Amino acid sequence: MNNPKISVVTVVYNSAALIENTVKSIINQSYSHIEYIVVDGGSTDGTIDILNRYKKNISTLISEPDRGIYDAMNKGISLASGDFVVFINSGDKFSSPDILEKIFSNPDAAQADVIYGDTDITDSDGNIIHSRRHRPPETLDWKSFKRGMLVCHQSFIARRNLIDSYDLTYRYAADFDWCIRILKKSKSAYNSRQVISLFLEGGQTRKTIVPGLKERFKIMRHHYGLISATFWNIILGVRFTWFVIRHRWF
Repeated sequence: MNNPKISVVTVVYNSAALIENTVKSIINQSYSHIEYIVVDGGSTDGTIDILNRYKKNISTLISEPDRGIYDAMNKGISLASGDFVVFINSGDKFSSPDILEKIFSNPDAAQADVIYGDTDITDSDGNIIHSRRHRPPETLDWKSFKRGMLVCHQSFIARRNLIDSYDLTYRYAADFDWCIRILKKSKSAYNSRQVISLFLEGGQTRKTIVPGLKERFKIMRHHYGLISATFWNIILGVRFTWFVIRHRWF
């Protein structure tokens, strides 16, 4: 499988200010084996007008109410037919127009179950501010996430036949659980050693950091056990506090 088909899924709702740059970063990829799926939650702010301008470049576009971002992402999974799936939601972008070509020029990538890389944080003008606080490890498996979500889900490309739906009982951290479940089933994870995606600073993750951390502890307890989850959350809390003191951001 030298040129695997990649299903790129974008979830969007009332994001007219951000969606166009996201779409352009996907449809302008030099890698041609892309299936582009956009799941809109029934936007009313002009988002659909923008998406319709690029409709010829979008494989599947649906617009209908949903029960939140993870429900919309599940719809994207159900529509995907590629060998691999990656989520680049509104406000996110691929790091460069040739990033997928760079990754899949290495035959090891096409043979892996999971492909992962780094993520940079940008401001509202698209300028890179800094790298993500958590950095991807040299090797990745399901136990790696004891130390936090070391790989952002925008830089986590998973083989479709290993993917389950997001667990909708989690409102803020279902992507954390989703990645762990995929890694539990995967036999190999390929480190691209590339910045795969760009993530807009702030957003919903920062607004919901406290309930998100509570859910992550619950997920860690489920996958790793209470003692391990408690130990690593203490370690992560100390590291997080020290990081904020040193760098004045998180």
